[in-house]
Amino acid sequence: MTVRAKGLDHVAIVVRDLEESIPLWRDALGLELSEVEEVPEQQVKTAIFGHGMGRVELICPTTPDSGVAKFLASRGEGLHHVCIEVEDIESAMDSLRKAGAPLIDREPRSGAGGARVAFVHPRGMRGVLTELRQGPSEPAGVSGSRRRP
Repeated sequence: MTVRAKGLDHVAIVVRDLEESIPLWRDALGLELSEVEEVPEQQVKTAIFGHGMGRVELICPTTPDSGVAKFLASRGEGLHHVCIEVEDIESAMDSLRKAGAPLIDREPRSGAGGARVAFVHPRGMRGVLTELRQGPSEPAGVSGSRRRP
């Protein structure tokens, strides 16, 4: 099967304080804040700007021992990952494995907005943490708490 990527879904930026960071992106840049969501499975709270492809996602750790918290402690605020929307996440993961790219996730897991996600280690993507995402284009029925701004 041929793997097909739909394109860039979002760019994720890790921040220390989500509520403090939102006004910069919303008010100073004029981006539309479309939702704020807590994703317990990933121990983060997210703020998503825009709709559809090419969104900006701010992520903030909700626990001090999560992977995102460790990233923030060692590298500070900034670019965390890019996310590629794929038609079939299992096929994309198999293709990357065959190409020698190390995957962080063995199986897809729950992500923001009800999507299925898996991460590819930066070693396999020329230094960039990459998220694969398969899911609804607009958030629908996800565990965790979500609010519209």
